[in-house]
Amino acid sequence: MKRRRFIELSTVGSAAVASSLYLPGSFQSRKIKIGLIGAGWYGMVDIKAALKIGGVEVIALCDVDSAHLNSSADEVEKLQGKRPKTFKYYQDLLDIKDLEAVFIGTMPHWHALQFIAACQKGLDIYCEKPLAYDIKEGIAMVNAAEKAGNLVQVGFQRRQSNAFSRAKELIESGKIGAVHQVVAQINYIPVLEDTKIQQPPATLDWEEWCGPAPNLDYRPNIGHKAWRLEKEYGNGHLVDWGIHHIDIIRKIMGSGMPAEFYTKGGIYELKDKITTPDTLTSCMTFTEFQLIWQHKLWGTGDVTKEYNNGIFFHGEKGSLFAEDSKVTVFPAGRDAQKEVLSIPTEMMQEKHVENFLNAVKTKNSKLINCTPEDAFQSTATVQLAMISYNTGSSVKWDQKKKEIIGNPEASALLKREYRGKLVHP
Repeated sequence: MKRRRFIELSTVGSAAVASSLYLPGSFQSRKIKIGLIGAGWYGMVDIKAALKIGGVEVIALCDVDSAHLNSSADEVEKLQGKRPKTFKYYQDLLDIKDLEAVFIGTMPHWHALQFIAACQKGLDIYCEKPLAYDIKEGIAMVNAAEKAGNLVQVGFQRRQSNAFSRAKELIESGKIGAVHQVVAQINYIPVLEDTKIQQPPATLDWEEWCGPAPNLDYRPNIGHKAWRLEKEYGNGHLVDWGIHHIDIIRKIMGSGMPAEFYTKGGIYELKDKITTPDTLTSCMTFTEFQLIWQHKLWGTGDVTKEYNNGIFFHGEKGSLFAEDSKVTVFPAGRDAQKEVLSIPTEMMQEKHVENFLNAVKTKNSKLINCTPEDAFQSTATVQLAMISYNTGSSVKWDQKKKEIIGNPEASALLKREYRGKLVHP
């Protein structure tokens, strides 16, 4: 068999599919056995969400930092009453008996190898965003999931936001007319760790942490949690955090990928502290509209701070601003008054994990909220924007062929060669 199938569909009624966050006892009577690869901060956010939902047993954890591994095992044991097995290497975790699904919470440069190995084992997968570090990895991951036929959810939890869903409804109803321009931004001041080169913590295998990526001299500012603004590991603010807005824009507008990218920016305020732009403007051309991404990791952000984190949709009859828990409509006209709609969403993370667990429990792929192909398109969009920045050129993308058109320098950045004995998929 391509996949592990241990549950009879007859034991789960349609009520389980349509259940609320807290699932009925019949759903929880058989616990899905799950494991976590990458037992640090956000990996444990995912696992605690799964335990809160219920109906799971965490049977294994994996991490190359023994401090993370032991503290997370302690926490899981307190939450579920049973200690999971612990492993340093993900291959050992994937080999354990009775494992049904894995959560991948490692850095993006490890996603592809771990994801593809889990597919080959026939395991269902919840993988954190971005899908991959480079575009060729993402293509290989999509192909691996298609071959395996497993259930995969990618961690774009803002797809659960009631506010963004309401924004989609308003736009589709014609509230602001045809949308021709979208502007998105997340401006914040990062708290940077120590940038001094030093020995890694004794508990951390830095060589293994770096894996297929370059082994840079260790400093806390590129290690745990702080890797997001390092080019070789996280590729910057747009790829790490801005990708959420790019993904939800695609979902709201019902769009594929942009056909052309032009990105400019630089490191002005945080020189010698980070290696990705602290100031960035990217223009992305979709068939139906123009998308502008902008960020500053310094200063005060937007002159009106309430718009520092969100998305403006500009239509012929007005504009709409959407964020996680609020929608603001600005009708056209000199005397028109803005309309503010408070639309909170509790536990977006838990609801996104719930989608995945419901799909695994019922073997129903229709419950998946973000498929590998959809995640690839959002991930490749921000990767192409950064390729434009890194080459200082306009980048044209053929979505059908999944290749860059007429730009050899940019095309060379679709794939990063792996280090050592590891082989790029």
